[in-house]
Formats: sequence, C-alpha cells, structure tokens
Amino acid sequence: MNLVQFAKQVVEEYVKSGKTISAAGLPEEFLKNKAGVFVTIYKNKELRGCIGTYLPTKKNIAEETIQSAIAAATEDYRFGEIKKEELPELSYEVSVLEEPKPIKNRKELDPKKYGIVVKSLPKTYPTGLEVTLEGFRFKTGLLLPDIEGIDTAEKQISIACQKAGINPLKENITIYKFKVKKYQ
Repeated sequence: MNLVQFAKQVVEEYVKSGKTISAAGLPEEFLKNKAGVFVTIYKNKELRGCIGTYLPTKKNIAEETIQSAIAAATEDYRFGEIKKEELPELSYEVSVLEEPKPIKNRKELDPKKYGIVVKSLPKTYPTGLEVTLEGFRFKTGLLLPDIEGIDTAEKQISIACQKAGINPLKENITIYKFKVKKYQ
C-alpha cells in the first residue's frame, strides 16, 4: 500500500465509522522515519481540505499521515466536514516535508521547488517594557511548493503572510524553506 491509498483509507474509515485504522501494511520507511506531513484532499480537482504539520509531532510518518488526513477531512475551517456521499469524488495528495531551513536571502526561494514557512515578531514594542519571548506566540504561515498560480517568491511570501495574519509592513518576518516529497 502506498501513502496516498493509506490516507484515502484513513479518511474513508473515519468518515464512515469514526474509527482510526492502523498503519499495518505500509512500507518500513513510513513506520521508521519522522517528518512533517500535509494531506491535501481534492473534490473534482478543487481543494476540499488541507492540513498538516511542518515538523514531526508523532512517532513516524504513518501516524502523522493519520492525524493530518483526519484533520483535513474534518477540521479545515475553510470547508465543512467531508460527508460519506462525497467519498467517491475525492482524490488525495500526501506531502512529506523535509525539515525547514532558514533562508539568508530571498533569492534562495523558488515557489516551484520549495515550500515556505513565515514566522513573525513585532517590529516595535511598547516603550519602557522589557521584551522577552516567553509567552509570545509566533504567527506562522505555511505554503507548500508548486501551487498553481504562485510563480514568484514575492507572491508566495505574501500569501503565507496573509494565511498567518502577518502584516509584513509592521512585523519582522523570518522565512524558512523546505522541499517536499509528494505522493499523488
């Protein structure tokens, strides 16, 4: 069984019964290795759900895929939960992410080759207050590589910032790039 078939089985079982399947039968590489995973679900070639992690949160790629597939089917705020009657119309893509690396220069970016993570910190702080990072939540936006219509690094950065609610004119941003291995 490949990772896409596995994601499909995870979603179908969860939508039909509310139960989670095991990772039995997957190749060893998905049971031994850790990585961030995004599962993208399409309905008639249109985006229907996409959720994942850019860093590993589970013990292996298989468990990341289970978590991301269920979340893409049930928790993507842009769409309602997937219904049983939709299942035959769905197709899946699983992206296994390499660890993001900070960039030194925007010229390193290529939206066809690299996905990006954008993180923010405020540019200005209230006067007289000691600033610490303790308790501060970074706003984070992510965009996978090779998305139709995103052909420049500036457009990729702009959309990632929008997704995170980052105003790059008022906030400092740090950009990380990563490659993915896509399974379709």
